[in-house]
Amino acid sequence: MEPILVYGHPLGSSMGLIAAFEWLGQAYRLARVKMPDEMLTPEYTELNGRQESPVLITDDRRIVTETMAIAGWLEAHDPEQRISFKPGTPASDRLHQFVGFLNSGFTAAFTPYWIALEMGEPDPAYQTALRRLGRDKVNDRHRRLEAMIGDTPYLVGERPTLADAVFVGVARWAYFHQAINPDDYPRVAALKARLEADPAVRFALAIEAGEAPSGSSAMKGQVPLTDVYALIGKVLVDA
Repeated sequence: MEPILVYGHPLGSSMGLIAAFEWLGQAYRLARVKMPDEMLTPEYTELNGRQESPVLITDDRRIVTETMAIAGWLEAHDPEQRISFKPGTPASDRLHQFVGFLNSGFTAAFTPYWIALEMGEPDPAYQTALRRLGRDKVNDRHRRLEAMIGDTPYLVGERPTLADAVFVGVARWAYFHQAINPDDYPRVAALKARLEADPAVRFALAIEAGEAPSGSSAMKGQVPLTDVYALIGKVLVDA
């Protein structure tokens, strides 16, 4: 079977992984999960006990969770090196440096904002403190990323890679939460704009919005979550 990427909406970081699959150009399917509602169900918890997205069900029927692990799977299935580089090269090392930074400190910096937004019972004083903390953390991570970006069109060279996929899925959060002044980070803002003009990213954004765009033809359709749950008994253990 084709691998199935379970992506979260709205504003899921997994949007970037849809773009990565498009850049890779190999057959895949998608399954859509609404955040956080559908991820809190017993069925989804059996799929991913941490109640998060993304989740990948591989072509050999394994469950892989966590963005970095899924990025690693994509890299291992990229013999033509469309979205990665030859292992052990400086470009490969730089790609992993960006993926590690973006998936750890950069993404985690938004946690206070999400906690404030998703609180079950409003606590204005606490939410204000969380947003202040989030703003400080997000701007700190943006300053660091601004310093890391070089003079190439994409994070690691002349073409988009897994590093750009991880970036573009999260970068819009700063605008959603109004956490930054984009003019303070011109390299970051330019990269975001360049990627959001990319056909694969536009495809991923349209998919996330519930539309039916035309992509590379690699995406072979969307799978209902109920069908994904039916596969659970047929897959191997969580990788």
